[in-house]
Amino acid sequence: MKIDIHTHIMPERMPNWVQKFGYGDFIHLEHRNCKACMMKGDKLFREVETNCFDATERLRDMDNTKVDVQVLSTIPVLFNYWAKPADGLETSRFFNDHIADTVSREPNRFIGIGTVPMQDVELAIGEMERCMRDLNMPGLEIGTNINGINLGDPSFFPFYRRAEEVGCALFVHPWEMMGEQQMQKYWLPWLVGMPAETSRAICSMIFSGVMERFPKLRLAFAHGGGSFPLTIGRIEHGFHVRPDLVAIDNPVNPRDYIGRFWIDSLVHDPAALDYVLALFGGRHICMGSDYPFPLGEHVPGSLIESMGYEPELKDQLLRKNALDWLGMGDEKFQG
Repeated sequence: MKIDIHTHIMPERMPNWVQKFGYGDFIHLEHRNCKACMMKGDKLFREVETNCFDATERLRDMDNTKVDVQVLSTIPVLFNYWAKPADGLETSRFFNDHIADTVSREPNRFIGIGTVPMQDVELAIGEMERCMRDLNMPGLEIGTNINGINLGDPSFFPFYRRAEEVGCALFVHPWEMMGEQQMQKYWLPWLVGMPAETSRAICSMIFSGVMERFPKLRLAFAHGGGSFPLTIGRIEHGFHVRPDLVAIDNPVNPRDYIGRFWIDSLVHDPAALDYVLALFGGRHICMGSDYPFPLGEHVPGSLIESMGYEPELKDQLLRKNALDWLGMGDEKFQG
């Protein structure tokens, strides 16, 4: 059985919030001549395929690639952290209600996780509680930074505290990559910026003491943990040689946190998968494909399945670890 923790979805139709709110680059979807166009304000941002919003098409793709369950999360460009808090809450609720409705139609194939207006921690906590209480979601997706502020900033501690209390899993996905404007050519924000953003988030949450203060927080990071796994030696070395700069908020060796959070399996390389498996162990890597986007694994789980791992380990990577991260029981999705 395969559970894909890293997939994105958007509503087929959404309000034109630029017109409603009178500012900003809110995304809406326009359907033109058989093309679906994501509009950022009044400019074309990206054309998307039908499977980005059509659950029937998505289920067909899942059947063709033998994916049993997808964890649905919003597309990061829809986080809208830059918006006024009340407007960010309105858009978050819209996307969360859409995901919940999609799950309700196919509860054996989809699990939904929500998005919240992280620019206002109290509003974010309220929407997190609604997602879990009213929409039956086991977790949320959040960005690697909030308007340039690192996830280790103390202003977010009440959010993490509440997430830990209510058992809310968090999926951390890169967005608004640092240095993006300086490397527009060659798709570098996606090829270079995204892995760096994920490492930024992991290091920030370690060095600030988030993982130490909230040890029951269930965190998963996209894209195989980005550049963090390959640079842990450098990170640890810096911790030892310049504790006056690195260890100022948390005296614990960053390597000690490996195995205390999850990463997805989206590394695109057999040697890289073997490496992160040796580093993180078999219980903290979950299958994730980034469906339905081009940088994703087009047949989810195919790298794991090609590696010749023992059946028990394959089951951990393809299914069991996802349920552990989400805090869900085995009964519903046993295959």
